[in-house]
Amino acid sequence: MTTATDTHVSQAHLNIVIVGHVDHGKSTLVGRLYADTGSLPDGKLEKVQAICRQQGKEFEYAFLFDAFLEEQEQGITIDTARTFFSWKNRQYIIIDAPGHKEFLKNMVSGAARAEAALLLIDAHEGVKEQSKKHGYLLSLLGVKQVAVVVNKMDLADYSQDTFARIEQEYSEFLAQLRVKPQRFIPVSAKLGDNIAQPSAHMPWYSGPTVLQTLESFTKETAREQQPLRFPVQDVYKFDARRILAGRIASGVLKVGDRLLFSPSNKSAVVRTVEAFNVDPVPTEARAGQSTGITLDEQIFVERGEMASHQETVPQVSTLIRCNLFWMGRRPLEIGRKYLLRLATREVDCEVATIHRIIDTQDLDAKQIHTSVGRNEVAELTIRTKSPIAFDRYSDSDVTGRFVLVDQYDVSGGGIITEGLQDDQTQLREEARRRDIAWVKGDVSPDERASLFGHRAAMVLITGGAHAGKSFLARRLEVRLIAEGRHAYLLDGQNLRHGLDSDVRDEDVKEKELVRRFGEVARLFTDAGLIVISTTNTFSRADHQDVRTLVQPTPVITVHLSNQPEEPPPGTDVSFAGPKDFEAIAKQIIAELKDRGILSHQGGGTPSPQYSI
Repeated sequence: MTTATDTHVSQAHLNIVIVGHVDHGKSTLVGRLYADTGSLPDGKLEKVQAICRQQGKEFEYAFLFDAFLEEQEQGITIDTARTFFSWKNRQYIIIDAPGHKEFLKNMVSGAARAEAALLLIDAHEGVKEQSKKHGYLLSLLGVKQVAVVVNKMDLADYSQDTFARIEQEYSEFLAQLRVKPQRFIPVSAKLGDNIAQPSAHMPWYSGPTVLQTLESFTKETAREQQPLRFPVQDVYKFDARRILAGRIASGVLKVGDRLLFSPSNKSAVVRTVEAFNVDPVPTEARAGQSTGITLDEQIFVERGEMASHQETVPQVSTLIRCNLFWMGRRPLEIGRKYLLRLATREVDCEVATIHRIIDTQDLDAKQIHTSVGRNEVAELTIRTKSPIAFDRYSDSDVTGRFVLVDQYDVSGGGIITEGLQDDQTQLREEARRRDIAWVKGDVSPDERASLFGHRAAMVLITGGAHAGKSFLARRLEVRLIAEGRHAYLLDGQNLRHGLDSDVRDEDVKEKELVRRFGEVARLFTDAGLIVISTTNTFSRADHQDVRTLVQPTPVITVHLSNQPEEPPPGTDVSFAGPKDFEAIAKQIIAELKDRGILSHQGGGTPSPQYSI
């Protein structure tokens, strides 16, 4: 048996949460676990028993748990209390909270994470409404390892029929929540039946005790053994070197590893692992470490990208289904703009659908699905303005957890339960597979950029009929060439008469034409060119298809209109009313320089025939 003095040598720990209806015996169970595992400090049991005698009251094992909490709080307020006991070289950390609201707030926000749960039901009182609410809580938070402890069997005369009735009723309820308990255990925490030792009062039960059940719960995979997740915190430039810095959320990163950055699909090999004033220089970094890396290619990677190995990539989408705890001053409303923060990524978002709202005071479902009030929990679908990389919370608590910001305040915490397919899912997967298998030449993008005086980019000109899109595209190409840049006007009509001439199925025609257009543009940008095109051959709804296919090349959208109007979402530069196309072309070139796509000194020597 492990004693209190041995707890410091425990090699493993498991976070468990113990929930149940009030007065169903949670504190008694925990106190009994302390005592029966020898986890109490020397003299603690005797001290509490002596106090009970002095006060003239019967000793309860619950008093041991209460004493632990009093000592831990030390006069300060805590939202989530954590105590522990040890058994067979494993430390069990008990996550406890004073109420539904605090429990949800801490679990959803990541302040606590339960890997397993014991759910108590009083055999004498049976399944109560709060028992069902706690079952829903565990379902909501994705706790998969659950055992139901039917307590106070001594008050039910150790009746097998009573136990069987509770087991059947509660199993049917949990099945609706897609929660499958590993087992039901009949116990008397007060008398120690089936806690550490099998009970002689219940010979009809041959299953494991509570401690044996806890022993059977598996520890989550250690962070280092999980797939690599390296959210980029910042990029530092030292002379010709670019160091990508951040904290490794999970996995191991080594020199020579090929990394894929999501959601951009950029890929490169780790050249060095950076550390300050460390000897010898490290060749790897592990989960939990803050580090920096350099790559064998100077790809453009921004804060918020998530690096992984190519074999185990995160999900990428603009739609996520989640469970969210709302703490904001204003209600969470469908259609209102919020800022979503996940790891190091920040992106604008909105609530697309409110599937279900649960009030944490009573956990009853509400029928109103237009807003979420303070201290309520909701099952939502959130739509982000641009794609994000993430994991399900059940797979990774770091990359499966996020917060929502409303008016500069962190107002909600959520966990991702599912990544949903959006309109770009199929193209995004196609582009990812294509880029992983892309055969590269011996000329790097940096070498092309140095030679050309610019990086690859695409300028996409949008607008209604007769807005001058084609004329501006031609003038922009001429001016860029006159500056010595490598630019090319890609007109969709040219593809329709050649590459696309075999596409006749009207059901797939539009999507396939846009897909082929994007793939051709990707080839040109891979060659380092600035591609100029218009939307004359496809609709604005297809813009994102093109962006997805040409990633990681930046796409600058220029919108033209004949009269003042609000430009479409995602527009980078807009011009309305009468136009001076020469002046507009100059402004677009200035924009490309400000974005670092064009060097300010220009490319090679301009050819005389392109002089303006």
